[in-house]
Amino acid sequence: MRVSGFTFVRNASRLDLPVVEAITSVLPICDEFIVAAGDSDDETTDLVRAIGDPRIRIIETVWDPRYFVGGAIYAQQTDVALAQCTGDWCFYVQADEAVHEDDLPRIKQCMERNLGRPEVEGLLFRFLHFWGDYEHCHRAHCWYDREVRVVRNGIGVESWHDAQGFRRDGQKLKVVETGASIYHYGYVRHPGIVAQKQAVTDAVYRAQLDGDAQRAPFDYYPLDRIPLFRGTHPRVMHERIRSKNWDAADYCGSGNPKQHKHDRLSQRLLTFVENNLLGGQRVWTRRNYVLIR
Repeated sequence: MRVSGFTFVRNASRLDLPVVEAITSVLPICDEFIVAAGDSDDETTDLVRAIGDPRIRIIETVWDPRYFVGGAIYAQQTDVALAQCTGDWCFYVQADEAVHEDDLPRIKQCMERNLGRPEVEGLLFRFLHFWGDYEHCHRAHCWYDREVRVVRNGIGVESWHDAQGFRRDGQKLKVVETGASIYHYGYVRHPGIVAQKQAVTDAVYRAQLDGDAQRAPFDYYPLDRIPLFRGTHPRVMHERIRSKNWDAADYCGSGNPKQHKHDRLSQRLLTFVENNLLGGQRVWTRRNYVLIR
């Protein structure tokens, strides 16, 4: 069995993306790792190259503004990397995600167990969405709790919409559970950098090409309503966690904070029902896959 890892990245240093941690978290079970490195205005490509592992292959790309609508550029860049994968399975990790080393054996076992089952088109992961710091983790209804991060190669799988998941000929993939988790750190950065990230997001979703616009620091309010995380983080993240130099609580409620979707009354009620009455089972939520046994 051959395993390909893949990702895309652009301006990782400027936006403080843990892309090195993302890559190295899954590299132990990969035979190769493909990185679509966009036309950054920082040292992103050098950062990836400095990992110094011969399994890593960098494809330098240019982000086409024609795809700067609805986040389509993310899917396009994902497909660039996926097209270069040569493995039986392709393990996708985004530049703000990581996998715990304790989960790697079960992921590999799941790949081996399902390699000879052509009906299995992908493997499903639970998601842990961290908010503001490394101690608060969402369990809110509006944050997706599962998504596909491993796909079978050579069957026409493509990234879907803004690269949250995958489809095959426009159809949802048939997948099995891995029992493993993806640690998502997209909102664990200095609030000033998250504000820059929001400007970039506006650019790639709404073609508002003002990614360097000055914005107030991101407001995490209300942080105290987000559940505390009681587990451990991937080992590759430990140094980044130790070097954190901000306190998200200092940026909560300053000025006139924007209400986040997860804090709306309807979302809070749904979240309460799911987590306290339904044992964490999600209701009325979109599933971008078909779960099979």
